[in-house]
Amino acid sequence: MDFSEMFYQNAEALVRTLIVGTLAYITLIFFLRISGKRTLAKLNAFDLVVTVALGSTLSSVLLQESIALAEGAVAFAFLISAQYVITFGSVHWRSFARMIRAEPSLLAHDGVFCEETLTRQRLTKDEVMSAVRASGADSLDQVRNVVLESDGSISVVK
Repeated sequence: MDFSEMFYQNAEALVRTLIVGTLAYITLIFFLRISGKRTLAKLNAFDLVVTVALGSTLSSVLLQESIALAEGAVAFAFLISAQYVITFGSVHWRSFARMIRAEPSLLAHDGVFCEETLTRQRLTKDEVMSAVRASGADSLDQVRNVVLESDGSISVVK
């Protein structure tokens, strides 16, 4: 095994990475600008998957010589278009939206934990209390509701 290849293979590969990387990055930025802010909003699990897939696609285009820039651009366009179709459908058809989006879950109400919801959402009381403290409250008695939002964040309503 030649250890020098772990650090440097050839100048051609470096130049390809710089050129294709720059062009792929510009292409991704272009698609993101025309697709709107929602593409990277991470409002639900599907949005997160699209964001991760875009990053993975960019990485593949950058590092795998077998993937051409045009193929990466088509993959970017596909992912953003699929996300657009899904969000369009969820805005216009409530039943479709329920299929795609997770609903918020009430974790605590008026100082009392919702035990069944905590178990179903696989959260501990300590994790909920951490969010309560981060909101500025000292105890659960000081908040009206604690909600696990559809994006996985925890909201505290005082």
